[in-house]
Amino acid sequence: MNRKLLLVEDDRDISEMLSSLLTQNGYDVSCAYDGESGLKMAQRNDSALVILDIMLPGIDGLEVLQALRKTSTVPVLMLTARGDDIDRILGFEMGADDYLPKPFNPRELVARIKAILRRVELDQQASALNTQTITQTPLRLGKLELIPQRRQATLAGEELILTGAEYNVLYELLSHQGEVQSKAVLTQRCLGRALTLYDRALDMHVSNLRKKLGNHLDIKTIRGIGYLLQGN
Repeated sequence: MNRKLLLVEDDRDISEMLSSLLTQNGYDVSCAYDGESGLKMAQRNDSALVILDIMLPGIDGLEVLQALRKTSTVPVLMLTARGDDIDRILGFEMGADDYLPKPFNPRELVARIKAILRRVELDQQASALNTQTITQTPLRLGKLELIPQRRQATLAGEELILTGAEYNVLYELLSHQGEVQSKAVLTQRCLGRALTLYDRALDMHVSNLRKKLGNHLDIKTIRGIGYLLQGN
């Protein structure tokens, strides 16, 4: 497994502390201290994951993410100010994989990184396995079609552009269409980690899916439980 991480954080004390912790956990960490250098390093496509702070000198983290997503699908974990929902929503809309609000327990950062990389590895293994399968029935509901062996989705005949996490959420909901899927189960299966208190990552991915699905399908919120995918 590629264990190269890119940490884009302008506070050098925090960067040094996190870099040391991640190195102790077996990761090869490169550091950038502003948006422009962080973007250039991320675009080399040799990192397994980018840890991206929102507040950066020069171009901010959201601008870096937006530019990066034009050429790269590398997983991105955003570091955001606590309670700043706008930044989180924008980040997920631009293709972030997860977020962690500051201040945070450094061990939580390590756990999130492990979860993202584990999910990416499982996705790659599943894709490789499915590619070897001669036939695999696509999943369909209304005008939506998912082709598991290629991890592709189409809506009304047009390709539906999804992040890895969004695809996983949609796959789980479509695989169990008509059944309520709990947030805890979806978080574990789609994000590779346990659901925690005040964790809204899954909600953000569902919100993005609703926008992309438009009026074709409805992801219904079952209050206190989870989500249900149904046709309109």
